[in-house]
Amino acid sequence: MRTGRYARPEFERHCRRHPPGGPVSTIDSRTALRICPLCEATCGLTLTIERTRVTGARGDRDDVFSRGFICPKGASFGAVDGDPDRLRTPLVRKDGELREATWEEAFDAVAAGIRTVVERYGANSVGVVLGNPNVHTMAGALYPPVLLAGLGTRGVFTASTVDQMPKHVSSGLLYGDANAIPVPDLDHTDHLLLLGANPLESNGSLCTAPDFPGKLKALKARGGTLTVVDPRRTRTAKLADRHIAIRPGTDALLLAAMAHVLFEEGLVDLGDLAPHVQGVDELSASVQDFTPEAVADACDVDAVTIRTLARELAAAPTAAVYGRIGSCTVPHGTLASWLVDVLNILTGNLDRPGGALFPQAATDRTPRPAGPGHGFALGRWRSRVSGHPEAKGELPLSALAEEIDTATEEGEPIRALVAVAANPVLSAPDGDRLDKALDSLDFMVSVDPYLNETSRHAHVVLPPPPPSQSPHHDFAFNTLAVRNQVRYTRPAVPLEPGRMAETEILARLILAATGMHGADPAAVDAMVIDQTLGKAVKEPHSPVHGRDPRELAAQLTGGTGPERRLDLMLRLGPYGDGFGVRPDGLSLEKLLAHPHGIDLGPLSPRLPQPLKTPSGKVELLPQPIAGDLPRLRRALHERPAGLVLVGRRHLRSNNSWMHNVPALTGGTNRCTLHIHPEDAERLGVRDGAPVRVKGAGGEVTAPAEVTDGVRRGVVSLPHGWGHDRPGTRLSHAAADPGVNVNQILDGSQLDPLSGNAVLNGVPVEVAAVTEKFPALT
Repeated sequence: MRTGRYARPEFERHCRRHPPGGPVSTIDSRTALRICPLCEATCGLTLTIERTRVTGARGDRDDVFSRGFICPKGASFGAVDGDPDRLRTPLVRKDGELREATWEEAFDAVAAGIRTVVERYGANSVGVVLGNPNVHTMAGALYPPVLLAGLGTRGVFTASTVDQMPKHVSSGLLYGDANAIPVPDLDHTDHLLLLGANPLESNGSLCTAPDFPGKLKALKARGGTLTVVDPRRTRTAKLADRHIAIRPGTDALLLAAMAHVLFEEGLVDLGDLAPHVQGVDELSASVQDFTPEAVADACDVDAVTIRTLARELAAAPTAAVYGRIGSCTVPHGTLASWLVDVLNILTGNLDRPGGALFPQAATDRTPRPAGPGHGFALGRWRSRVSGHPEAKGELPLSALAEEIDTATEEGEPIRALVAVAANPVLSAPDGDRLDKALDSLDFMVSVDPYLNETSRHAHVVLPPPPPSQSPHHDFAFNTLAVRNQVRYTRPAVPLEPGRMAETEILARLILAATGMHGADPAAVDAMVIDQTLGKAVKEPHSPVHGRDPRELAAQLTGGTGPERRLDLMLRLGPYGDGFGVRPDGLSLEKLLAHPHGIDLGPLSPRLPQPLKTPSGKVELLPQPIAGDLPRLRRALHERPAGLVLVGRRHLRSNNSWMHNVPALTGGTNRCTLHIHPEDAERLGVRDGAPVRVKGAGGEVTAPAEVTDGVRRGVVSLPHGWGHDRPGTRLSHAAADPGVNVNQILDGSQLDPLSGNAVLNGVPVEVAAVTEKFPALT
């Protein structure tokens, strides 16, 4: 929605009745700009502040990217920021209980706890878990890489392996760079095919686009076509010209059949891509078995429809295929992610306006000349217990519990854990097992604003300040943005007394964990600056090649170490001033002079420069992909006999973050089991009545919501719920806890290439709850 004259009247009435942050005072009222950190849309906000409290938020109409758009999460920024359950001081475990402590006591405990484990058992006995909120903060972007390098552990786990890791792996194999992810050119495309994506609820993912709903409506208004492939009739599906209610988990089969049709009917046309692509003939041979007729029964999509989808994609003046979490968190997630790009390539729509293009963020590294690179490797090491291969330096989050609680001859288990903005008890499969495993650790430190289902196990909890008291720049999301731009906002509110900036918390954590406890935290930023400039002056393509790094460091501006690092990245980046080489280029000083951001223009073709494969080309059929295709062929003959489970997103929440904010719960944001009326009648399930859902990992009981918004044979539970464990301090969430959908999973089902958890298309049993609570068979 848009604010001001664009706002929905009912939303304006709601905001007047329920102002974020409580009653509004007119004393010392002012406004401040802030980029919203609550989802991937990164909208610009104008905050109303009474003294030091955020009492309102509206869209910033002058923001160069979002142009005033805002969603309910952004409008509730004040309530999120001012949640009374946020921790304000560190907690340290003493005599079995977490008690308030000073910052000095907390970091003393961290240093003693981690270093004791490292010195006795080695670096790999320390695990690190990074949660999704890290990519929404400056601190989360700048400091975890330094922590991982300093610790030297292979026990790295992140939210990526319950979300988008298949896309990183497919991009790494295709382009040689796991972070080279093309995004649909929403503002210019004529034809958009969405798979497993519901941007009207999620606001977009791996595609940073404020007002995604408005962009889809604009696509239709200019005569374009929107097709949505999803087992649920989501809000996005309702907007579509065509909705394909596919059987969950079969996206890769559908896409392979579309590729088959393109080859069979002579519709392949690489256009300007041709000189940059290798492996077309090999790809053609590899999809021969995936005819529309062969995949139709497995997908529950008829062959005529599949052929129509392929023909329309090829015939459109411009087109883009985009797949998201529903096509990633399935048994063939990497193959589905790969085939999304394959279709864009075969129709000549990769790296083309109106197709899918590679964004160029202002803080990207200095672009190097096009040419062969080192490529992307999988399985450089494996997990200790089950032998899962690493991907992008990470092990599957599903394997965290067994890496803690299982002894083997392959090395020490994880005995200490660093969790930064992570709640894997709710986000990883089999939370009950992980819950018990965390209790067995020798030491755990959690950086988290809440005492939640995971941080309650910590020996030390380090709480960052609320977002209004932190600076903001989107390092990650600008690499996925549908328009090149750059924005930065300083803290809207000064740090409260007794608080510590999140950047300083993580800098001190690095020092404590790596044997430098007590050093000046500014040394961390200074070290990174020195290392970055030391490398830059040696690179022939760098604008500072051959210069004195000390002289360059002296030119950096900014009031803090993080600002100096941002200035460094801007000046060395693709639009930067190169420390005076390009006077009109970017620097922090220039960015601060543009508080609503700087527009850097629409996405444009960049190939071959982003390619880092050994061949210097798009490698269309990499060996790991070819090696996994036989598994996809076997899926042609697989079909679960009973119900399968899929997840869903809510517009007013983001994973498990915001269930403690009253303004963002209730209404449609509830933890219910969606079930089709015919399935409900067959099973004796009544609307609103409790039902049991049982899977390999356990069972949960949730209220049934009978709806034809989900196809027959499919049930749906949202993720991020289950706030019923003792020892947390989430008063509102605990009052309506919902159930943890990931408890239905045992963590054994993974996409083998990426290690991503299979969260969708999972076989389950469903039964109405009776007075005798019968066991499911």
